[in-house]
Amino acid sequence: MATRKAAVDVPALIDALPTPLAGLARQGLVRAYRTGTLLMQEGDMGDTLHIVLAGRVRAFTLDEGGERELTFGSYGPGEYVGELSLDQGPRSASVVATETTTCAVVTRRTLRQAIAADPDLAFMIIEKLARRARAATFTARQLALNDVYGRLRDLFEALGQTGEGGQRRVDERLTQRDLAGRIGCSREMVSRVMKDLHAGGYVDRVSPPLRLLRPWPMRW
Repeated sequence: MATRKAAVDVPALIDALPTPLAGLARQGLVRAYRTGTLLMQEGDMGDTLHIVLAGRVRAFTLDEGGERELTFGSYGPGEYVGELSLDQGPRSASVVATETTTCAVVTRRTLRQAIAADPDLAFMIIEKLARRARAATFTARQLALNDVYGRLRDLFEALGQTGEGGQRRVDERLTQRDLAGRIGCSREMVSRVMKDLHAGGYVDRVSPPLRLLRPWPMRW
């Protein structure tokens, strides 16, 4: 689907960003994307950074047959995607809007000028790159050394939040396909594990929020 003009309070959204990022966003072109819109295509050449002002996007890759995918991350307001292509290389992942999303789109030239004017911006981007590199290393380790159940347990542990009464829950709306993409396995395998966990009284299948009823065992 094509982009459309943003219909939100953009100045307020930008003001809510961290100071270095807010200054950069003010120099970008504001775009709004419908759910399902592809912002970036893996392998394409690009020189823009997308700063998320509202909504949420997901970065992912597909196998050669286009049947299986691996999700690198889901990003909301205050996050940005596309920084790796600023070296003028091809996009390393595809990015899709998972809900109605508004972004400030910044060119490589604008980013260079902003960094020259505010060096703190460069440190912020370096720190973000380091965190994402660390996350990518963790994902690779999980895929190589952990089974499907272990990867699913670790994902829910990372996403879970403690609510009233100390009960853990996952507020993010995740389909079985989403879960499969996050942990690098088939949707059928996720369905099988989730059915077992529900039968064992570990999760409430009503979602969102998905309630984590009691701690999961280390191994299944």
